[in-house]
Amino acid sequence: MLAVILQARIDSDRLKAKSLLPLGGKPLVFRVMEALNRVPADIRILACPEDSISSFSSLAEEAGFRILAGPKEDVLRRYCLAVRSFGVTRFIRATGDNPFVFVDAAVKINAEATAMNADYSGYSGLPYGAGVESVCAQALLRAEAANTSAYEREHVCPYLYSHPEMFRLHRPFAPLFWQDSEEEGKGIRLTVDTQEDYDRAQELYNELDNNEDRYTGQMIIKRYMEIFLK
Repeated sequence: MLAVILQARIDSDRLKAKSLLPLGGKPLVFRVMEALNRVPADIRILACPEDSISSFSSLAEEAGFRILAGPKEDVLRRYCLAVRSFGVTRFIRATGDNPFVFVDAAVKINAEATAMNADYSGYSGLPYGAGVESVCAQALLRAEAANTSAYEREHVCPYLYSHPEMFRLHRPFAPLFWQDSEEEGKGIRLTVDTQEDYDRAQELYNELDNNEDRYTGQMIIKRYMEIFLK
């Protein structure tokens, strides 16, 4: 069973309750789910901490996502709970602060991962906040059983790609038309982690609202560069 598993939480150190901030009249986390609904999957799961359930339940239902609660800091275990609870064999991992995820890139990297039977797949070179990871569920369960660090448990996949001798990895550069051509930190930033990110996201969303272009990597890059990198 192929799943989309989205991790999200309410509290944020740099931008308070960012998941619930409005973006085009809906909470940011709903916009992320809305985009991920364009990625083919058998099931979609919002994996969140217990303290976020009450805030996210109705949004998840509206977006067609199942909701599951797990540890706040041990996000690796949260994903493994989702895998076990719903019988997932492969999943696309996404995070709740990326409303401009490249749907077309997500579909392509997962197709490549499936064809190669890769344990972990993810593009390099995408703009920050544009990508997802395609992960074999059994590989993640092996990572959970290992003596993983707090960092690896919080960030879910580092144990996999840090052990190429144990796992089948597929980490190609993204096609040029999806790449951020600028120096890291100075180019396209699509994640929402600060007030500046949120202000920029609002402006970009308004430019792309009610338009299929906001699910397409090339068009998101094009509009971002027209607005912010003139």
